[in-house]
Amino acid sequence: MKLYNTPAREVQDFVPQDPNYVKVYTCGPTVYSKQHIGNYTAYIYWDTLIRVLKLANYTPYRVMNITDVGHLVSDEDYGEDKMEKGARQSGRTVWEVAQFYLDDYMEHFNALNLTYPDMVARATDYIPQSTDLVDTLTVKGFTYEIRDGVYYDTTKFPTYANFAHLDLEGLQGGARVELIDDKRNISDFALWKFIQPGEAHTMRWDYLDKPGYPGWHLECSAIIHAELGETIDIHTGGIDHIQVHHTNEIAQSEAAYERPLANYWLHNSHITVDSEKISKSLGNTITFEDLADKGFTHTDYRMWVLEGHYQSQRNFTYDNITAAHNRLTNYRNWAALRHQNKEIKQEIIDQAVLKATEALFDNLNTAQALSEIDKIINTTAPTEAALQFMDEALGLKLIDTTPDIIADQKTSLQERAKAREAKDWAKSDQIREEFVQSGITILDSADGQTWQYI
Repeated sequence: MKLYNTPAREVQDFVPQDPNYVKVYTCGPTVYSKQHIGNYTAYIYWDTLIRVLKLANYTPYRVMNITDVGHLVSDEDYGEDKMEKGARQSGRTVWEVAQFYLDDYMEHFNALNLTYPDMVARATDYIPQSTDLVDTLTVKGFTYEIRDGVYYDTTKFPTYANFAHLDLEGLQGGARVELIDDKRNISDFALWKFIQPGEAHTMRWDYLDKPGYPGWHLECSAIIHAELGETIDIHTGGIDHIQVHHTNEIAQSEAAYERPLANYWLHNSHITVDSEKISKSLGNTITFEDLADKGFTHTDYRMWVLEGHYQSQRNFTYDNITAAHNRLTNYRNWAALRHQNKEIKQEIIDQAVLKATEALFDNLNTAQALSEIDKIINTTAPTEAALQFMDEALGLKLIDTTPDIIADQKTSLQERAKAREAKDWAKSDQIREEFVQSGITILDSADGQTWQYI
């Protein structure tokens, strides 16, 4: 199995520390508002990662965090906390906002048939571990305190710029230097923020005899150390996390514990909508409710995501998801052939599954895996094992969503065959229409009748 490792900037052989306990950490959502379809793209890709690890006979253990405090709207160290913003806009308390949007997130998470993490960790449940980490960094000389909070001095960590290939000297002239003028260096970041007089911040904890809350980056380091230990196998996230969030995670964790934070870093690219960045100001955020209004399902979207590679930027259009829906319908009709006594060419199926597996092992190439399956759709009926492979590796639920027709319908098919022999076209058309009403169409060929899902 090979994976693209961000710090190495190359595809590498994956060698876990313990194949029976592969430690995986996924950066989860900030639950301050409703997630759009682009937010879920990463979770589909990382679900594929877990599925492929299992396919490779590894036993993954995955932790996913939920950010319910400390993530500022700037994604850095200034501006309003996203949770406080969500509460202000919705009229709910911050705790109610967190639970409401976490429940909504998990509803769609489950509808996408995503593998549930072994542990879901909320940032607010790890405040003691977070302040312990700040204490450790302070004792080791990596922090300093200013009016605004406790900051990490990035000059004390010599390899700070390496992960993201940052030009720290180039950052010195940036606008951020004026925003928090007590900072020693432009790249320094907040470990703990102090609540200022008059600042509305409901979520607060006392630390250093002052009310405050953790910085966004702190939670991941604290959760990983508490639940997975000092070096994990795989850390995942979006490409937007590389320069700030993950760079800061590494600085915190490796300074505190003197061990690599992760051996492999995987980052997914993002999607655009009609070739534009997803933005509320542009009015192009699309939710699963929007997709449902146009007749598309969560699995249609899952198929569209899997048609691309996790490192490639994808452009979403309704024409594209229509094509994915049609492809999924073809797969389901192929799966239905197993109920209809059609010829199975075992050798062809085995070869396709082998090539699809090789594609998945080659840096999670889902697009190529689907292409290998496409090649045999019109060549042979599927085996249960082939469908099980597709369900387990790609999460398409082909077995569950393609049941056999019921006994009465099988009897109706026999009656229709007799009607056609008798040239009773009216009876034949009547039975066909009855099937259409139940979401099934009947196709006639020299080999007889075949039924398909509409």
